[in-house]
Amino acid sequence: MNGWRAAAHHDDMRAATAGSRAMHATALPLALVPATLFALLVLSLISVPLPWSVSWPWIPVLGVDFALYVDGLSAQFLLLITGIGTLVAVYGAGYLAGDARRWRVFALLLLFMLAMIGAVCSDHLLLLFLFWELTSVLSFLLVGFDHARESSRKSAQQALLITGTGGLFLLAGSILLAEIGGSYSLRQLIAAAPAMTDDARLPAALTLLFVGAFSKSAQFPFHFWLPNAMAAPTPVSAYLHSATLVKLGVYLLARLDAAFSDLLFWEYSLVGIGTLTAVIAAVQTVRERDLKRILAWSTVATLGTLTMLVGLPGHGAALAVAALFFAHALYKAPLFFVAGNLDHGAGTRDIDRLTGMRRH
Repeated sequence: MNGWRAAAHHDDMRAATAGSRAMHATALPLALVPATLFALLVLSLISVPLPWSVSWPWIPVLGVDFALYVDGLSAQFLLLITGIGTLVAVYGAGYLAGDARRWRVFALLLLFMLAMIGAVCSDHLLLLFLFWELTSVLSFLLVGFDHARESSRKSAQQALLITGTGGLFLLAGSILLAEIGGSYSLRQLIAAAPAMTDDARLPAALTLLFVGAFSKSAQFPFHFWLPNAMAAPTPVSAYLHSATLVKLGVYLLARLDAAFSDLLFWEYSLVGIGTLTAVIAAVQTVRERDLKRILAWSTVATLGTLTMLVGLPGHGAALAVAALFFAHALYKAPLFFVAGNLDHGAGTRDIDRLTGMRRH
C-alpha cells in the first residue's frame, strides 16, 4: 500500500512538473508579441526624437487621413500597453492552463492591445473614434468570455452599452469640435484653441466629449459599470484596469488639456466630477468584501483622482498625472495577479473567508 501511494505521489509530481513545463513553453510565444513591441518601442524612443508623426491617405473622398502622432504622453501609454501586456500574457498562460478557450482570450487581448496602440497614436479624431469603439467591442467579448454564465453576459452587455453609447457622444463632440476649429487633427485643434474659446458652441462640444471620456473611464454617473465587469477572467481584468481601456478616457482629457486648460468650464467640470467619483469609489471600496471588486472600486477612485488632476492648472498637476498613470499600472496589475492566485488556491474571493490564510 505504501509503495502504491509513493508511486502515485511520484506520478502526481511528474504530472505537475510536466504541466509547469507546458505552461512555460506556452507562455513564451504568447508573451513574445507584446515583448517584441515593447522592445521595438524602447529602441525607437532612444533613436528617434519625440514628437514624430506620419500620415497616409485613408478615405480621400472625405479628406480623412490615417494620421498617427507620438509625443511624450502617447509614448508613456505605449510603454504601459506593451509592457503590462507582456506580463499579462505570461500570467495568463498559467492562469488559463488547461482551458481550451485560452487561445481565444489571448487573441482578443492581442487585438485589444493593437486597438489601444492605435487609439493613443491617432491624430485624427475620426480615426481615434474608430479605435475607441473597437476597444469597446473587444472589451465586450473579453468581459463576456464565460458566456455560459448569465452574470458574465449581463456585465458584458452593460459595459458595451455604456462605453459604446459614450463613443457616439465622442463622435458627436468630435464633429462639432472640428466644425469650430476647422480641422479633425488633434494637433491643429490644440494650436487653434485660442481662437475657439469665444465660439458659443464650444461648451456643447466639450460636454459631448466629457460624456464620451467619462463613460470610458467610469466617472460619475457611469462609475458603476467597471466593478460589474469583474466577471472577466483575472488576466483580462488586470490588463483592462492597469494599462488600457479604463484609462483611455483620461488619456483623451489629458490630450485636450493643452487646448482648454484655461477655461473655467473645463477646470470646474473635471475637478468636480473627478473628486465626486473618487469619494464615491473610496466609500464603495471599504464596503466591498469581494477582492476583485475591491480592486475595481479602487481603480475607479484612482481614475477619479486622475480626472481631478487633469483639471487642475499648473505643471505640478501634469507631473502628478504622469506619475500616477505609471504607478497605478505598476501596482494594480500585480494586485490582480495575486487576487487570481488566491481565488485559484482558496476557491473564494471573500476577504472575510481569506482572513488568516497565513496560518495555513
